[in-house]
Amino acid sequence: MKLIQLFLDYKYYFLTGVKVTLLLSFLGLIFGTTLGSLFSLMKLSKNRALRAIATAYIEVVRGTPMITQIAMVYFGSYVLLGADIDGFLAALIAVSLNSAAYVAEIIRSGIQSIDKGQTEASRSLGLTSGQTMRYVILPQAVKNILPTLGNEFVTLIKETSVASTIGVADLMYASKIVQGSSFQPFNPLIIVAVIYFLFTFSLSQLVGLLERKLNQND
Repeated sequence: MKLIQLFLDYKYYFLTGVKVTLLLSFLGLIFGTTLGSLFSLMKLSKNRALRAIATAYIEVVRGTPMITQIAMVYFGSYVLLGADIDGFLAALIAVSLNSAAYVAEIIRSGIQSIDKGQTEASRSLGLTSGQTMRYVILPQAVKNILPTLGNEFVTLIKETSVASTIGVADLMYASKIVQGSSFQPFNPLIIVAVIYFLFTFSLSQLVGLLERKLNQND
């Protein structure tokens, strides 16, 4: 009952945190998927320079913590560019860039999972490399990677919690405000943990349902 009452007393902060967390995660996945698609094609390119750039980017981003990346974007934007950007925008840029590295590998593996015979058959029918990729390979690859992309969204929801370190009013930031206002250091964390769990569990179930649907269609 104490937890419920605490939530009701400070529901404005918790609900604001929910909105910010979901918005940051959703936009991060959209921009990350767009940029990740580009990097995946670069990594599969026959051009060595493009492959090297994509490989270096993916390895560096995947090899460093997101909290470091967020801090670098937030503080680096001022140090390097002289631009004092908003915390949410800095977090969105960092989350998008981070997600792009993982999505690039997801899409690359999806494309490479398609049988090479599909490409050969398409080329024998007179389709160009671009047309083959657009009309034959990518539609099949997208179907294969949809569940994995769903899992990436689940992961993003949890990882965006580090955005609170630069003052973004997400769920973790809300818990800090409530901790200070209510003088309860532990209970706000329980509420936030439950909210995160409800989101991630629900999304995981939806991803599982989607995966089963796709398997039935196959």
